[in-house]
Amino acid sequence: MSERKRIFVRQVMKREFDVVDGLNTITEALATMKHHETKCLIVRKRHEHDEWGMLLLSDIARTVLARDLSPDRVNVYEVMVKPVLSVRPDMDIRYCARLFNRFNISRAPVVDGQEVVGIVSFTDLVLKGLCHEAPGDGIEVAPL
Repeated sequence: MSERKRIFVRQVMKREFDVVDGLNTITEALATMKHHETKCLIVRKRHEHDEWGMLLLSDIARTVLARDLSPDRVNVYEVMVKPVLSVRPDMDIRYCARLFNRFNISRAPVVDGQEVVGIVSFTDLVLKGLCHEAPGDGIEVAPL
């Protein structure tokens, strides 16, 4: 029997992400998202005992766009999710996928100690974790 290969969140997470303030407007947040072509932003803590937040494009669509609100008059804190479930960089991607499924989320910040070190999504888990390049430029599914 072959030994299972362990793949950890740190191996598949996005290391580049942007952090915004909860007092920013949705217009300001969208400018950051558009510039960096991302689907979410981390919302910074207000103090050391606060929790991280996350602003998703889908939340903006449901809260601002669908209700016909002005993005110049809505602040990030009115739309963001807070607190967010976070994952550790040393979590096995299979457990991360199970956590996402159980709580019906598609992405989460990766927190090491008290700092966000990345963002991981279902897309990252599957495309970077489950699939890998095979010889001859093909895609091969990694046995877990």
